[in-house]
Amino acid sequence: GRRRRKRRRRRRRRRGAMAAAAAGAFSLREVLDAFRRCVTEQREVLLEPYLSGWRGLIRFLQSLGAVFSFISRDAVAKVALLESHLQHHHFQSLQGLVQHELAAGPAALRARSDSGCRTVLRLHRALRWLQLFLEGLRSGEPRTSVLCTDAYNASLAQHHPWVVRKAATVAFCALPSRDAFLEIMNVGTAEEAVAMLGEAIPYIGDVYGITQELFAQHKLLDLP
Repeated sequence: GRRRRKRRRRRRRRRGAMAAAAAGAFSLREVLDAFRRCVTEQREVLLEPYLSGWRGLIRFLQSLGAVFSFISRDAVAKVALLESHLQHHHFQSLQGLVQHELAAGPAALRARSDSGCRTVLRLHRALRWLQLFLEGLRSGEPRTSVLCTDAYNASLAQHHPWVVRKAATVAFCALPSRDAFLEIMNVGTAEEAVAMLGEAIPYIGDVYGITQELFAQHKLLDLP
């Protein structure tokens, strides 16, 4: 009986996530499911669920309004670029993509501004910022502007020119409260949102860690 109840609950959750997705609203559950499906037993990062997770995160950024548009616009462009790479080459995994592009030689890879590796690297840096920010939201610091600035300074800031950094920190001051953020998660009460963040963040962290290691191994972390 317990197993059946669990299955029913899972089905209900999935239906809820699908309804939220259809409505174009952000759903933390959908992001959690995508990143959970991302990593195979062989520790490969599957690109289909990775992009699906990113589409959810973009909805999250967009639901916060203009504050994050400088990041969400870039993420939208990068996701579209990766999708077209996938259609042309039918890569399953991030590892397959890296191998394919490295086969042309490091110099050729560095010369291409639209390479899959460079595109993933830009998303990878933004993912780190989101991971840190979501961790902060979960931990309970009430001042979201502080949380967001700290997460930004520890991740994306070092890759942005001064003008963008300045604009970002000013924009973060206009962020809604922690409660408003937890409501945007679309998973029920604040407690439920915090619990789901606790579930989602390790999956996001896992994908981030594998990507970081892969790119470090092939000296791709500083692609121009």
